[in-house]
Parts: sequence; C-alpha cells; structure tokens
Amino acid sequence: MKRFRLIMAMIMVVSLFAGCSAQESVKTKKRIKVGIMLSDVGLGDQSFSDSAFRGLIKARDELGIIFDYRELHETKTYEQGLEELVKEGNDIVIGLGFMVQQDLEKVAKRYPKQKFILIDSVSNLKNVTSITFKEDEGSFLAGVVAAMTTKTNKIGFIGGADVPLIRKFAVGFEKGVHALKPAAAVEVVYAGDFGNDKLGANIAKGMFAKGCDIVYTAAGFTGVGALKEAEVHGVYAIGVDSDQYFYAEKAVVTSMVKNVDVALFTVLKQYVEKGKLESGTVQLGLKENGVGLAPIRVVPWSEPQQKLVEQWKEKIENGEVTTNE
Repeated sequence: MKRFRLIMAMIMVVSLFAGCSAQESVKTKKRIKVGIMLSDVGLGDQSFSDSAFRGLIKARDELGIIFDYRELHETKTYEQGLEELVKEGNDIVIGLGFMVQQDLEKVAKRYPKQKFILIDSVSNLKNVTSITFKEDEGSFLAGVVAAMTTKTNKIGFIGGADVPLIRKFAVGFEKGVHALKPAAAVEVVYAGDFGNDKLGANIAKGMFAKGCDIVYTAAGFTGVGALKEAEVHGVYAIGVDSDQYFYAEKAVVTSMVKNVDVALFTVLKQYVEKGKLESGTVQLGLKENGVGLAPIRVVPWSEPQQKLVEQWKEKIENGEVTTNE
C-alpha cells in the first residue's frame, strides 16, 4: 500500500511539472500578429502588393504568424489604415511603398513603442526598420536583355513617377543597355501615375510609333497597360516587381523581379526566432536574392546569351560594375 501511494505521489509530481511545462510552451508559442498597409493599387496589382502578400502567406504557413491588411480604397489615407493596424494590437505594422513613408512616420511618432517596417524607403526613426532594394542592379540585367533583344536599337522605359526610387530603375536599365550597345537610344518617360493602365498603353504606343521595339516598365498597374500594348503591336516588353509574363504572353521577355516576399519572410523569420527586428536599414540586391530576373521567354534565347547575363550578374555582385549614378 505504501508503495502504491509512493507511485501515485510520483505521478502527481510528474504531472504537475508536465502541466507547468505545457503552460510555458503555450506562452512561448504566442502567435505573432502582423498588420500591413498595402501600396496604392492594392491587391491584384500583380506586382508590389501581391508580392508582399505572398511573403505574409508564407510566413503564416511556415512561421505561424497571424496577419491582417488594409487597402487605400478602404481607409482613404495611409495614416488611417496604419492607425487601425496599431490599435488592433499587431506586434509589427508594415507600410508598403515609398508613398506610405510620410504617414507611417506620423503614426510611428505617436506610438514610439510600436514596431514598424517600411518597405522601399528609408526612415531614421528608431522604431522603424527600413527594407530597401538595389533596383538598379536588377534593372541593369534587364537592360542587358533588352540590348540583346532589340533590332531597332530604340528602347523605351516607362516609370510611374519622376522620383529617386524610380530613377534608380531607369539609370540601372540605361547602363545595362549601353554596356552592350553604347549607341542604342533609350527613351525615358515618367507617367505620373501607378494605377492607370490606359495611360501606360498610350505612352507605350507613342514609343512604338517612334521605332522602339522593347519597353521596360517600372510603373505598377500603369505599366501593365504598356505590356499589353506591346503585345498588340507585336513588339517586346519587360515587366517589373513580379513575373508579369501572364499579362502579355506574346510580349513579356522577362521581368525585373523585386523579391518583396523573400524580404518580408526573411525579416519576420528573424523576429519569430530571435524576438527582435533588425534595426536601421536592410538593403537587398542580387547577392542577397532581393532582386533578379524572371525566366526569359518569348524570344529565342541561346546558352551563350544566358551565360553573358550570368557574367554581368557576377560582375555586379563582385563590385566590378557600377549600376547607379
């Protein structure tokens, strides 16, 4: 009988410790909440917002985070959407795109203990982690492809706005084109709008009328109009941010992919594992898989041509080539 009581007492002690351990495990596994204010066009842009969303879905499925989002057409201002996400109790609030910066910094100053991530621009606030990309590096490679594709030596670039970020795309692209074909002409036009596909189509139409036979767009949904217009005219185009081949399958040779999904997942993984965000600015280029090219399609593409692209990529990664101003 004494032995039975001793065994029961030991079982109770083990159960007690197991219960404590389980409670500690539950506390440890508290799910991280993340909120994101999407860029101006929002979901369905087949570009920036959709890429960020893929990164959050991957983080949800593989890291166990919970996430919510806001779109500009619902909140009317970025500030309102960011404020709502803070009040929801999110551990991290993300602002997507350089246009969000001003409103994000207003909210970040009101909530100095809240953790923020700003994508595509740099903030000096201590509670904001900035993630930027070396768009000029990926655009240089897009320029190399354009130079090998053009027959007229007339090439177009359409930017969504004449701002420093978009000029990085233009400069890198022009340098890539001229690395192979110094005499090629690159026409640069800034649309002043990221959400107008008809405007993009009209700008591209004007370029094609002047003899351009390939156009590179860094203009969000405005650029989508240009891709489709290229298909109508039987010429070529290069997409941006994500693989935009499916918008114009007879025209889109490649896309300069900005891996927002990879960047977001990487930063959130670090937070889940270490409990803190990297401070300051995280900058991602070719070497870090932050930017790159989508598969090359539509045009005949030889092994020597692909090898040439890879050689330029290596030169950029090694610092042998300057891709910016």
